[in-house]
Amino acid sequence: MRIVHIAAAALMLTALAGCAAGDLVVVLPHEDGSVGGVSVTKGARQVLLDKPLAATKTGGGLDAFTIETAEVDKRFSDALAAQPVAPRSYSLYFEEGSTRLHAGSKAVLQEILADVARRPSAEITVIGHTDRIGKVPDNDALSRRRAAAVVDFLVTNGVKRDIMSVAGRGEREPIVPTPDETEEPRNRRAEISVR
Repeated sequence: MRIVHIAAAALMLTALAGCAAGDLVVVLPHEDGSVGGVSVTKGARQVLLDKPLAATKTGGGLDAFTIETAEVDKRFSDALAAQPVAPRSYSLYFEEGSTRLHAGSKAVLQEILADVARRPSAEITVIGHTDRIGKVPDNDALSRRRAAAVVDFLVTNGVKRDIMSVAGRGEREPIVPTPDETEEPRNRRAEISVR
């Protein structure tokens, strides 16, 4: 049995169902219900699977059909159980010119800690950002301090420092583009990726 991730699209499961039956290819939806698609080719025949639970058998006529969720669970329970936890991204927002978090971001820190705790081998990336108030070198330094403040909080709460990478992007990657010297609270942030 193999699992193949289709980039930002769908999860495709294949299983050898016997020499005559061939492989069973199934497209599973993401948690939000969205799917991408996968094209299955056998000789001159081709079928596009682009709906949730769309399937085909390569040993037959390569006809598309819909498989029941219970059948997917039965056939692929071990593979589904072995999947890693999907990566998650978080944003924390800061007060102007500082490493002090806005009150609403403090709850997000607790979500991050819970997420890290449920992963057997977590990897964390923390990237600090600023708005366009101030000089570029000052904003570069502030963005690094913001990222470091997040790392320090996580370390203080039991997360190992060696599983984290840190960067500061200053004002270079705004969420909301603004002219220079324009305040934008949504740009004063740290982006945290947990995988």
